[in-house]
Amino acid sequence: MSNRVVQGRMVTPDKLAELVEGSRPMETDGIEDADRDCPDCGGNVISVGYMPSVTEFVTGYKCQECDWKETDRE
Repeated sequence: MSNRVVQGRMVTPDKLAELVEGSRPMETDGIEDADRDCPDCGGNVISVGYMPSVTEFVTGYKCQECDWKETDRE
């Protein structure tokens, strides 16, 4: 699991998932490059897979430069 800089702060996979979800996840995967640009500022987007509950797995996306974030929830 690698840490990354997001909006000037070093974050762990758990913290990145918390920034996207709004609450601490049960479990997280590592942070990866999302191979896409932020639709708001054009910055680099990273992703993290996490489990907000026992029955759900979500991939969250977060811009490293601005507040933009989203998940792959339907």
